[in-house]
Amino acid sequence: MGIWQGRSRRKRTGGRLRLARKKRRFEIGRELQTATLGPGTVKTYRVRGAAMKLRILTAQTINVFDPASGKMQAARIVTVRENPANPNYVQRNIITKGAILETELGLVRVRSRPGQDGVLNGIRVAAAPG
Repeated sequence: MGIWQGRSRRKRTGGRLRLARKKRRFEIGRELQTATLGPGTVKTYRVRGAAMKLRILTAQTINVFDPASGKMQAARIVTVRENPANPNYVQRNIITKGAILETELGLVRVRSRPGQDGVLNGIRVAAAPG
């Protein structure tokens, strides 16, 4: 089944909305491809206006910003610790924006969108108690 990102056929009140046209090709969404741990792979895909976006499929390093020193450096990812998008993503090592990763430098929160930016950036966070 395709993913459609067009206007809903229901009003906010729940009433029916009669659209004056059919679905259009530019309203089609893309299937979900998630970034996971592994050897670094990046995929390019075409978006509207013939522009290109990059999607990370697998990654093993992340660019970490340390607020204390104000410096950025690359670190190897050990595992995914938390993921507020979906608790099941932790078991499957899926990386999304907001995920907490364990790296060589400590815990890091992902601040980029791996499915759209093509880069994995994060900010170092203090260790969680317990």
